Amino acid sequence: MTHHVLNLQPGDAPFRVDPAQSYTLPARFYHDPTVFELEKDAIFYKSWWYAGHVSQVAEPGSFLTTRIHEQNIFVARTREGDLRAFYNVCPHRGHKLVEGVGKKNIITCPYHAWAFDFDGTLKSARNTENMEGFERSEFSLRPVQVEVFCGLVMVNMDMEAAPFAEISGDLEQEIRHYMPQVDDLAFAQRDTYDVKSNWKVMIDNFLECYHCHTAHKDFVDLVDMPSYRSKIRGIYSSHCSDGVKTTESKAFNFTKGEVDFSYAGWFVWPNFTIWVYPGEPNLSVLQMNPTEPERCIEFQDWFVPDGKITPQLKDAIDYQIDVLQPEDIGLCESVQEGLKSSGYNQGRFVVDKDRTELSEHTVHHFQKMVADALGAELDPN
Repeated sequence: MTHHVLNLQPGDAPFRVDPAQSYTLPARFYHDPTVFELEKDAIFYKSWWYAGHVSQVAEPGSFLTTRIHEQNIFVARTREGDLRAFYNVCPHRGHKLVEGVGKKNIITCPYHAWAFDFDGTLKSARNTENMEGFERSEFSLRPVQVEVFCGLVMVNMDMEAAPFAEISGDLEQEIRHYMPQVDDLAFAQRDTYDVKSNWKVMIDNFLECYHCHTAHKDFVDLVDMPSYRSKIRGIYSSHCSDGVKTTESKAFNFTKGEVDFSYAGWFVWPNFTIWVYPGEPNLSVLQMNPTEPERCIEFQDWFVPDGKITPQLKDAIDYQIDVLQPEDIGLCESVQEGLKSSGYNQGRFVVDKDRTELSEHTVHHFQKMVADALGAELDPN
């Protein structure tokens, strides 16, 4: 079954190394339940995952939670000020330990009241004091890797995985170029979208602006499209426009003197994107969380100075909520329906020599990363 799903089948056109000569991945990669299951171990359980913002876990005892498919994880600040991450499960009988974001004096399981410190050690377990052979050290919480990157809390269940700061290349340098105040930002709000689409359709859509002129009139009005370029950078790609529009934007108002670019965005493998809009300092993360083969939950977290949303920043957030996200969600849900059609299996990447704002080369890069991670045997040329 796995071989049948992942490898080229009769009737498939070749997915090639050269994006200008390549067809897209076959449609089954976007709806087959077998592919969805394979992605868990092959992609998500060994990749760095955005979990939240460091401002949410600034004080000892503060914690945040995240979910990677069936795996629940929490991140907490220890009494000594370190950041630790663990599987969010009690080692006694498997109950979830904490929910959401908050602060505690100690982590107490709601089921049988086993209590854990923020370094993962078991502090007390009722009625075990006189049990023969019971060693508290056997029941410490199981850790996962955690790092802070430009204020973003990143976790990885693979304890052997290379550090995110090491594999992300120049990403931090690029983010700080466009948002020098990144260390002054704090969490402001989370917006949630339930999308009837495979998570990869959402990523594909972010990775190209070929559709922008037809589908995003206000975005094109905001961004200087001739200077918009998408560049492949390893595990991430950059999507930035350094030119500033001379006319007022219909998307939202911002003071021209505060910025010298019109948009900066990045895709980070496997499933989140980073945005910087013009105007007052801001940064947001849009994460595509797969829940079913043809459904995902999107979280967009916003970070602004001191976590306080000014009128200008509210305009930018409202534009995202009211205009750009509904436009993109509508596109992706329509594509998801089309991927099940008997009249469709693959398309061609539209790639030009100059890699202009209309080129889809970064979509090809992402799809190749997916194929490589899954071990798919595709056209070698």
